[in-house]
Amino acid sequence: MKTIDDLLREDLVAGRRVFVRADLNVPLDGTTITDDGRIRAVLPTIARLAEAGAKVVVASHLGRPKGAPDPQFSLAPAAERLAELLGRDVAFATDTVGESARATVGGLADGQVALLENLRFNAGETSKDDSERGAFADQLATLADAYVGDGFGAVHRKHASVYDLPARLPHAAGGLIATEVGVLKQLTEDVKRPYAVVLGGAKVSDKLGVIDHLLEKADRILIGGGMAYTFLKALGHEVGISLLQQDQVPAVQAYLRRAEERGVEFVLPVDVLVSPEFPDLKTKAPANPSVVAADAIPADQEGLDIGPETRKLYASKLADAATVFWNGPMGVFEHPDYAEGTRAVAQALLDSPAFTVVGGGDSAAAVRSLGFDESAFGHISTGGGASLEYLEGKTLPGLAALED
Repeated sequence: MKTIDDLLREDLVAGRRVFVRADLNVPLDGTTITDDGRIRAVLPTIARLAEAGAKVVVASHLGRPKGAPDPQFSLAPAAERLAELLGRDVAFATDTVGESARATVGGLADGQVALLENLRFNAGETSKDDSERGAFADQLATLADAYVGDGFGAVHRKHASVYDLPARLPHAAGGLIATEVGVLKQLTEDVKRPYAVVLGGAKVSDKLGVIDHLLEKADRILIGGGMAYTFLKALGHEVGISLLQQDQVPAVQAYLRRAEERGVEFVLPVDVLVSPEFPDLKTKAPANPSVVAADAIPADQEGLDIGPETRKLYASKLADAATVFWNGPMGVFEHPDYAEGTRAVAQALLDSPAFTVVGGGDSAAAVRSLGFDESAFGHISTGGGASLEYLEGKTLPGLAALED
């Protein structure tokens, strides 16, 4: 996989239009960015290309528009924030390959930066039809002389700007993707042990693939979040009105049996915070939860976070680890009454001497929103889904497209 250094050696940067596929899919409250982590992650690549004299054409998706312009998914707020963080102007094209894009890119001087409007405003970006997707990639290719893939959060998608465009231009991986891949190799190749994995989040179905693969590699797997209740149900426990994927119970039971056979330790909550209703995440009004044993959840209560004894247990299971991968919060961390489980796991990672990797998505957002110093962790990924699919052993289209 080539890097920006290769493009520089081949004289494909200075004075050239370099297309950077970034992941600026940031959370928005109206037009206000609530977490700019993904923008900050790609800054070094954009800055390096601009400083090397490239005409930098940045492109990204945001949200899930249905192949047509939708103002609520505009990248305009990202353009403003990108300019602030870069400390230089960022021209914004109001379309992807139309008149505005052509004029904006055509007006760039060496070292200047432009951002195209949301790529998913064009149906060709996400089309399952190869010819439609290819046609959009052809249009994008007219805006650039070289391609740098640095949107790790999108490399598991077979989309035009991720998969098809690199084949049409000299291409290389940006610094972010190179870092992400290097970190993930440390989680899959010659792993330092003990190797502990912490999985949370809402749905167990989202994590079955990675559990299947990690049963061959991990020494212990700690489960929290909404998915924990399907595990508790698989053990025959009452879970009340907690989030439950009943159809996944047989699969979970099979994984628990397999883990026991392989000597992989599965660690489940021993107590949980419950409430008869879901908390108000807007007002953050006090929820007054109660603590119950994980095998004694009342029928009219919902589990919303791991309890204090589980926090201690999980901290002890992480204390001696040499490698830790964490993906998914332990509870409804957006509400202060249910944030302590997630906070405890984050703190346990900081207290551990292990190489620690926070696997993107809600986990990364939780680290930032709870006030932790990001630099204190070994690595915070920008791509939750991409990280999980890599750990599942899948071929990621965006990475395959960057290989020569």
